Amino acid sequence: MSDNSVAGKHILITGGASGIGAESALLLSKRGANITIGDLNEPDGNALVQRINDEGGQARFCKVDVSVSESVEVLFRTAISDLGNIDVVINNAGIDHDPKFMLEIDDATFHKNIAVNVNGVWYCMKHALAHMMGNGGGHIINISSVAGIRAAPTLSAYSAAKHAVVGLTKTAAVEYARHNIRFNAVCPSFVRTPMVENVLSKLDERGQKALVRANPMKRLGEPQEIAGAIAWLCTPESSFMTGHTVVLDGGMTA
Repeated sequence: MSDNSVAGKHILITGGASGIGAESALLLSKRGANITIGDLNEPDGNALVQRINDEGGQARFCKVDVSVSESVEVLFRTAISDLGNIDVVINNAGIDHDPKFMLEIDDATFHKNIAVNVNGVWYCMKHALAHMMGNGGGHIINISSVAGIRAAPTLSAYSAAKHAVVGLTKTAAVEYARHNIRFNAVCPSFVRTPMVENVLSKLDERGQKALVRANPMKRLGEPQEIAGAIAWLCTPESSFMTGHTVVLDGGMTA
């Protein structure tokens, strides 16, 4: 088995029914990993699992609301029961909000972003830790954002949540390094996903062009590009890396 192999690993991906999560599931399954997809979107999640299994992979779907601790508990219990011990958890589930300045964002929108993007990661990290502590270790990969490492005008609630994800990642990495449990965060900029397409739909033509051309490459990222970096993090080649943010932004933060 080569050092970049994920063959035989059980990888759990939240928000795995579409976008970056789905592309990661497809790529990792093609490389031999067994995949549990957790998502609220049952139709797309089940369709993706069917595709993976039809192509010779092994995948299962479990409906989950990551903002509810009990739902996350069921996800982990089901995943372990179906496919065995979990080696890698990719906390990808997340939401955004309509682009608005802070005074125009209502409290309910802010709290919903915290509930999904922070509480959801918190619950998944804790359940993953409880499992991995008794299982010899593992790797937890949290999907943050460029909005989690710099200002994100008109996306203040989302940015606050994604900054929190980076903080959780770094702190947990230090706390659990001696237990062979690693934590890293992936921070994409604007990627061609349903979530970003939704943001684009709320902007006028000038705003759309500005968003697409916000980095030196003058284009959106593709989900496959982010999935490739996530897949590498799942391999033993990243074994000495913990507590870091992997930024994929077309040069935006250079």
